[in-house]
Amino acid sequence: MDRSQGLPKRSSAAGGWGALKSCGKFLLGSRAPISGARALLSANQPDGFDCPGCAWGDPAHGSSFEFCENGVKAVSWEATDKRATPRFFAKHPVSELRGWTDYALESEGRLTHPMRYDAETDTYRAVEWDEAFAEIGATLRSLDHPDRVEFYTSGRASNEAAYLYQLFARAYGTNNFPDCSNMCHEASGIALVQAIGIGKGTVLLEDFEKADAIFVVGQNPGTNHPRMLGDLRRAAERGARVVVLNPVRERGLERFADPQNSVEMLRGASRPIASHYFQPKPGGDMAAFRGIAKVVFARDAAAIEAGKPSLLDHAFIAAHTSAFADYRAAVETTAWDAILDQSGLTREEIETAADVYLGADKVIATWAMGVTQHRHSVATIREIANLLFLRGHIGRPGAGLCPVRGHSNVQGDRTVGINEKPPLALLEALDREFGLNIPRKHGHNVLGAIGAMLDGSAKAFIGLGGNFVRATPDTRLVEKALAGCELTVHIATKLNHSHLVPGRVSYLLPCLGRTEIDRNSRAKVQIVTVEDSMSMVHGSGGINKPASPHLRSEIGIIAGMAAATVGSERIDWAALADDYDLIRDRIERTIPGFSGFNTRVRRPRGFMLRNLAAERVFETATGRAGFSSGPLPVATEHQRASLRGDTFVLQTFRSHDQYNTTIYGLDDRYRGVYGERRVVFANPDDLAELKARAGERVDLVCVHAEDGVERVAEDFRLVPFDMPRGALAGYYPELNVLVPLSAFGEFSDTPTSKSVLVQVRARAANDLGKAA
Repeated sequence: MDRSQGLPKRSSAAGGWGALKSCGKFLLGSRAPISGARALLSANQPDGFDCPGCAWGDPAHGSSFEFCENGVKAVSWEATDKRATPRFFAKHPVSELRGWTDYALESEGRLTHPMRYDAETDTYRAVEWDEAFAEIGATLRSLDHPDRVEFYTSGRASNEAAYLYQLFARAYGTNNFPDCSNMCHEASGIALVQAIGIGKGTVLLEDFEKADAIFVVGQNPGTNHPRMLGDLRRAAERGARVVVLNPVRERGLERFADPQNSVEMLRGASRPIASHYFQPKPGGDMAAFRGIAKVVFARDAAAIEAGKPSLLDHAFIAAHTSAFADYRAAVETTAWDAILDQSGLTREEIETAADVYLGADKVIATWAMGVTQHRHSVATIREIANLLFLRGHIGRPGAGLCPVRGHSNVQGDRTVGINEKPPLALLEALDREFGLNIPRKHGHNVLGAIGAMLDGSAKAFIGLGGNFVRATPDTRLVEKALAGCELTVHIATKLNHSHLVPGRVSYLLPCLGRTEIDRNSRAKVQIVTVEDSMSMVHGSGGINKPASPHLRSEIGIIAGMAAATVGSERIDWAALADDYDLIRDRIERTIPGFSGFNTRVRRPRGFMLRNLAAERVFETATGRAGFSSGPLPVATEHQRASLRGDTFVLQTFRSHDQYNTTIYGLDDRYRGVYGERRVVFANPDDLAELKARAGERVDLVCVHAEDGVERVAEDFRLVPFDMPRGALAGYYPELNVLVPLSAFGEFSDTPTSKSVLVQVRARAANDLGKAA
């Protein structure tokens, strides 16, 4: 097949003039371009705010322009002068708004007043804050058990807000903390705790300046964390090999034009990123890494037989790891046929990847949700760690493990206690500090919370940010779950679909955004903190005037609900909300690693939380980094689909004008899609076999579940794309209706959104069987 035949025209390189044009478009579209541009100069600066977008790290040698195209979208989206006022809600019933798109809802602008749902008029109506807090508190106190409440958290909440939120829930008496991390990097945390004793990566941003090889797996930084492209490009320019494993050929991983390089912009030039680009089948990464290890062991044996030094770091293996012999035996007994079939790669491709690995003194492995949203994701991440252990690529400069998180503080939220399975040490520390008696029973994650709401054992849902209905799988069931609640409360900056599924009592509480000035009762400007993917903790203080005088900070809203629910006898919620330094003092006394918190966070670029694994101290059961030796999956979803013959494996992902469930626009220029989102990407040869034309409209039908529920995504346009045979791809949240609650990762409970079995069905007026 001619790989360009029938494929949509894409931008020639990531970044460049396309990024600058996009930045200008979104600043102008916010109707506040001057304040938006001024705010951007404070993004990721020592005396400014942390970008509300991704969690990529900030360099210690930062410039005045530490933002990217997605940062511009996030800031302009928040700094807009558009407002969703009580007048807007009076004109538009909730039943009408449910028919609006995600993009249209958020395009109405910032929420301005606390609102209560009025079932009689089917509208939200403005209320006073004290009235809202009183009814929320009374409703929570009326429930017969604290576990009837689900406390959901978005990863954009600050450390201070998340800490106060978990304190509120635990003072109330539950560990129910469904969290956005349950749907993305939960597998990373679980696998890394097993392998190295901590659920975080081991590298700093500076390590990308020293690495000889970087393996980028299941990740699309051009759209999801564009600042990473600059670090990858600089690594490639100095000779580091960048090996990409991704089923979909993404423009941002191929070439990048730096918008801050004036010479390059004038010349219209760009630089390559990937030295090698491999396209495994969906879910084939574990087999690919086992194949690389199999080559490494064979080359090592050949070197020793030839009288040369071993290629493995036996000193590291002997001193710092366990179960090496079991792992080696598992690799050597895994048949090449199984590796090639599951991975979808050729043996030559795997040997080439092994050559890069063996030719590098310092290797980084970095991954995202293309790895974490499969049934066997935990095992895959263990396999990636295994490969790095073989040559000691952990705990030294330029090498290590690097899961790249999504939301800007999703890692920090977990650090300060958003965890449905909290460590006993944390609960004991909170009990001592606040005079509590917190239950030790584990709570609900996202899947557990949805199940509890569906069966009626959970009666209330409180959302600290996010868009629960659109972020979760099985959209129709989740809507049913929320609608059955006695109480739903959403803390938010803009309107989204979750707010349109009210419980019997429902509140919409508007909060300050990350870019806005937050003053206390003494007019003191407050700062909050966040933790990036490199375990760096930064201060963040907004510079824009609040969108409405009626807004409160997330912390102020949490404190108001807590005081009305559990009282202020043991915890002075109002005092904590009026001085965030007091919250940081409590974090310092109850969370390890935060000594001198208030002093250190005010230093330029903040401070790094200690990571013992990065020092080759592994807090595992054995005190060593653990090799894993499990077999390859019996069958990946791609193999199951192949056996059926008429079935494809669908993965959901973001468009370029999107961040998580927030839709900034309707274009995806890196994939050549403009003005729409209801598209499904497919290999051109698969379209030919279906006798389908590019541009035809089809329905997708889930065949994954065995619960009798029909899951259909209707009216999607077929787009040919460079991806493996048998694979499809499209955007969430539109395609989340196809992801069953019953399909989730082993050990992680993460929805398997990258491997959903579907069939393509012709629409009545658009028969797929007709020739073009």
